[in-house]
Amino acid sequence: QVQLVEAGGGLVQPGGSLRLSCVISGGTFSAHDMGWYRQAPGSGRAFVAAINWSGGSTTYYADSAKGRFTIAKDNAKNTVYLHMKSRRPKATASYYCYADSTLGGPEEWGQGTQVTVYS
Repeated sequence: QVQLVEAGGGLVQPGGSLRLSCVISGGTFSAHDMGWYRQAPGSGRAFVAAINWSGGSTTYYADSAKGRFTIAKDNAKNTVYLHMKSRRPKATASYYCYADSTLGGPEEWGQGTQVTVYS
């Protein structure tokens, strides 16, 4: 079936930025929306942002993510991006890409990519 592969995680200083990518491949899955969740150590996954994959480019952000994250896409490259600016030293977390084909919530998940914040 479809595979979602995240990349771009790594080490970043507070105030630094990274751009995560999620490449869609395999299967015949056709997403309506694509998005990202965040999972801090010891916590559950929390919604960060989403973007219409087909039928538009509307973006959606969790209140806590506004001003900190920007989601974008490149349909031709089968890729969705999450640009993040880390301003908080305790922001280490893993980020998971998801695909939603029915608007019923995440249906396919990537393996996650970790962002480690250090000072």
